Amino acid sequence: MPFSAQLAVVDGVAKVTLKGELDASVAGQFKETIEQAAAEKPRRLVLYFNELEFLASAGLRVLIFAKQKMGINVDIYVIGSQGPVLATLEMSGFHHSVYLQDTYGDD
Repeated sequence: MPFSAQLAVVDGVAKVTLKGELDASVAGQFKETIEQAAAEKPRRLVLYFNELEFLASAGLRVLIFAKQKMGINVDIYVIGSQGPVLATLEMSGFHHSVYLQDTYGDD
């Protein structure tokens, strides 16, 4: 499945749905999406990982960038992470910096 990152901002919540494999070849695309989300000055960033099949270190670097770009007052939620993607988040310790959940709100 080709990579895609779809952004929607609703009521101060930036929601990004990721699909496919997030590796070095598409990390720039994800970073651009994060920059667009940050420009909206959301109070919360919700990342949907339900259909993300692979997360390389380049993708992890963009997640760290997202945490820095959004700032300390913006909570980041990672939704539906599983398998090797979840393992990458846990091995890196990034799961301590975000809220890992199976579902989000009324989605």
